[in-house]
Amino acid sequence: MNHPPAGSTARARDGQGHTGAPAIVAEALHRTFGATRAVDGLSLAVAPGELYGLVGPDGAGKTTTLRMLAGLVAPTGGAAFVLGRPVVAGDRGARVSIGYMPQQYSLYGDLSVDENLAFFGRLFGLDRRALAERRAELLAIARLDRFGDRRADDLSGGMYKKLALSCALLHRPRVLVLDEPSNGVDPVSRREIWELLYRFVGEGMAVILATPYMDEAARCHRVGLLSHGRLVAEGAPRDLADRSPHAVLRLDTPDRDAAEARLRDRPDVLACSPQGAHLRVVARRAAVPALLRELQAAGVAAHAVRPDFEDVYLGLLAEAEGHS
Repeated sequence: MNHPPAGSTARARDGQGHTGAPAIVAEALHRTFGATRAVDGLSLAVAPGELYGLVGPDGAGKTTTLRMLAGLVAPTGGAAFVLGRPVVAGDRGARVSIGYMPQQYSLYGDLSVDENLAFFGRLFGLDRRALAERRAELLAIARLDRFGDRRADDLSGGMYKKLALSCALLHRPRVLVLDEPSNGVDPVSRREIWELLYRFVGEGMAVILATPYMDEAARCHRVGLLSHGRLVAEGAPRDLADRSPHAVLRLDTPDRDAAEARLRDRPDVLACSPQGAHLRVVARRAAVPALLRELQAAGVAAHAVRPDFEDVYLGLLAEAEGHS
């Protein structure tokens, strides 16, 4: 088979809302490790020019999914396709079109910036001229051109991540797979990494990434919410917020901890999270009138507010985790 099978994920929407042949397709991916089911029947598609975020708690299956899409781990069941070609673990042919940046450190710490780029350039089969051109372009974009002689181990966290991203982009891949690319970096570098991603997506690259940050997930064109290896919701962050099945209350109280303790064990309350001096509560809609009466009787001011993406995430995750 040399093309993705027809089905619900055989076409994808790009960042501008267009449809077309997807750059990345996952069809009913499964992956088990012994008795552990890391990914359970996951299907998705990502279009050229689209930035797709995978969001979920630790152990949700994000890294395993990305490793299967990058051809580093073979699925136990299902299939993955990149640019219409089946992804087979260990197949260098498929890897030519993929840039992959793992969550963990992937560079050689005792090599300089230039030496790391030269190593990965040889790995991707770039000749000297192509490597020189691409090195100059990427280092300028990443603002690392003044640090070619610096050892990777001596770079700041943000500079290290930008170098790792540059190494993944050396061979001009049409698909980029990133596992928490801005985790642990300073705010300025984090913003610069996202500026780089938007630039490449604007040039037509398909990007799929895992992120633990809700504000980053909200900046993606579409997101997939994972729980126990399953996709529990998918869509544009704003659309998911607009279609939220849950209600959100903001509690104004001088004793936020007491208010949270009052609500924590209620089966109709899915999540409580602090917001400045307030408490934000995600609850099942049917329970809201009774909740408001109870809070008013306790002297706690509360009113309904519009859900944001983090509210959607917390509510759906609580449902998926078996909140009762």
